[in-house]
Amino acid sequence: MAEFTLHDLQCFDAVVRAGGFQAAAAELHRSHPAVFAAVAKLERQLGLSLLDRSGYRVRPTEAGLSFHRRAQALLGELDILRTHAAQLAMGEESELHVVIGDLCPRPQALGLLGRFFAQCPTTRLHLHFEAVTGPWERLFDGEADLILHRVDKSDPRLEWLDLGKVPMVPVVGAGLLPAPPTRALTPERMREYTQCVMRDTARHSPSRDYFVIEGAPQCTVGDQLMKKEIILQNLGWGHMPRFLIEEELRDGRLLSIAGRHFPGRVEELVAARRRDRPQGPVAQRLWAYLQAQASALRGALDVAASKTSAKRTVGRPGA
Repeated sequence: MAEFTLHDLQCFDAVVRAGGFQAAAAELHRSHPAVFAAVAKLERQLGLSLLDRSGYRVRPTEAGLSFHRRAQALLGELDILRTHAAQLAMGEESELHVVIGDLCPRPQALGLLGRFFAQCPTTRLHLHFEAVTGPWERLFDGEADLILHRVDKSDPRLEWLDLGKVPMVPVVGAGLLPAPPTRALTPERMREYTQCVMRDTARHSPSRDYFVIEGAPQCTVGDQLMKKEIILQNLGWGHMPRFLIEEELRDGRLLSIAGRHFPGRVEELVAARRRDRPQGPVAQRLWAYLQAQASALRGALDVAASKTSAKRTVGRPGA
């Protein structure tokens, strides 16, 4: 049996995945005849019929399916090897771009980054602050090496490290409502009051709304601290990360309206990066460092959660 080439395998793989020679040629930036010839040569060299060409669309034969599974494993290892070679060729990166999202506790995150980059004097840190879908957009546009935010964990383009859970609590200032809030408070009742929401910093991605009550007056803000101040001054209400408001919940300046109609939500804070991009040595060390330090950040979030839970236990009924 003659030796086949990686090009032959790549053409066969593309035909199976794309469902035809023309689509495979477009994906590989090759001509249709070149892809057709490569697959035909592969079949001759193997002595196998890999594709059924009798129908309108080509389909892999039973032997073709079995061979394709093994070929995909080999091509996957080739991609890993290429990525590793790119990492070796990069040397130490001159700069890294990190995005901190609006759900991340900034003092702890900045402390971790500060301690790490103090040990990497030749790598410049570019730090960005984004909100809502802004961190994802930076990452997928290739403008960030790492984000600290929430992600869609089912996205195959991403890998992540769990950093902790961030409960989002619906709150009002102590003087906003005419009577103490109860768990039976409805969206219709809160529609009378201005809702304070985060401004999505994404530039071209579809914007997403979280917790928004349709028809309610709104004010938009660029960061969580401004949102907190607006709610404290009884200029609006909204959902806040619990770690930012534990003190105000304890002393009664903010009141939770969590209940049947406002259940809130628990977000999962992660460090995330692209799985399909090469990572240089500094980026790899930063990833390992965050993995080792994740428990400390989780601890900070857990402290906030436990203190707020204690407040709800001893606080006023229905708050």
